[in-house]
Amino acid sequence: MTDKINLIKLSVGTEGIETLAKWQARKDLRTKDGLPRHVTRMWPKREAEILKGGSIYWVIKGVIQCRQRIIRLDEITRADGIRRCAIVLDPEIVRTQNSIRRAFQGWRYLNPDDAPPDLPEGREDEADLPVELNRALAEIGVL
Repeated sequence: MTDKINLIKLSVGTEGIETLAKWQARKDLRTKDGLPRHVTRMWPKREAEILKGGSIYWVIKGVIQCRQRIIRLDEITRADGIRRCAIVLDPEIVRTQNSIRRAFQGWRYLNPDDAPPDLPEGREDEADLPVELNRALAEIGVL
């Protein structure tokens, strides 16, 4: 029996969680059934494990700040004729405790034991800290 696995991905050009939400709200970036998606060149080999409740954890400005549950993987072919994977996401963005991550290319698998926990109930609507303060607090283990 396989356990679930998550993905981790840099959200390049995103300034914060609100920017990520605005980007995903664009209709041209959604599936035909209206769900947000992220298109990637590589198809995850561990698809079955991802679809057992896995999430994509978003690294924003060098810090994991949130996650979204992965609903399904859709095959799409763009104008260049190349097959790609659309990672279809739950529209709910769940804030997590901050965790510093170095830059990397593409996406990576993230073991559930290595994923930061969700923010405790009642804290998910708090305003984001400034990026520099957020990173400094995460570096010393406060967040």
